[in-house]
Amino acid sequence: MKKTILVLTILAFSFIVKAQEKINWISLNEALELQKENPKKIMMDVYTNWCGPCKMLDKQTFQNKDLIKYVNEHYYAVKFNGEGNEIINYKGEVYNNPDYDETKANRRNSSHKLSNYLRIRGYPTIAFFDEKANFIYPLVGFQQPQQLELYLKMFSTDKYKEIDTNEKFKVYYEAFKSEFKSK
Repeated sequence: MKKTILVLTILAFSFIVKAQEKINWISLNEALELQKENPKKIMMDVYTNWCGPCKMLDKQTFQNKDLIKYVNEHYYAVKFNGEGNEIINYKGEVYNNPDYDETKANRRNSSHKLSNYLRIRGYPTIAFFDEKANFIYPLVGFQQPQQLELYLKMFSTDKYKEIDTNEKFKVYYEAFKSEFKSK
C-alpha cells in the first residue's frame, strides 16, 4: 500500500513538473474570458504556418525553461494564426477571415481581420495586451529568450507606462539585466 502511494505521488509530481516544461497556450477567446475572473496580461504569438522564424520561435525561444515559467506565471499565453480562420470576439466585434482558402493552409493565405485591426505587418509578431485586453504593443520578428525577457518584464510590471520616449527606452534597455538562462 505504501509503495502504491509513493508511486502515485511520484507520478503526480512528475506530471506537475512536466506541465511547467511548456507554455500553457490557449486561444484569444479563452484568454479574454479568463481575464474577466482573473485579470492578467496577454502575450499573443501571432504566427503563420509557412513562417520559418515562427517555427524557430517555437523551437528555441518558447522552449526556454525560465521564459516558460515567467510567461505561465504572468501572462495568458495565446497562439493566433494571423492568416487562419478562427472566429475571434474582441472588444464587442467579431473578427474572422472571410477570404481564408483551406487549400492554402500551409502557404500564404489572406490576413485575418484581427491581424489587420491590430496592424500586424510581419510574422512572427508577439502582441501584448493589458489586463483589460487593450492592445499595448506589437513586437515584430524572431526574439531570443533574453531579448523577449526585456519586453515580458517591461509589460508585466507596467514599466512601459513610464517609457514614453526613445531616450527613456534606451535607459531601460541599457540598465536591464537578463535573468533567463540560455537553455
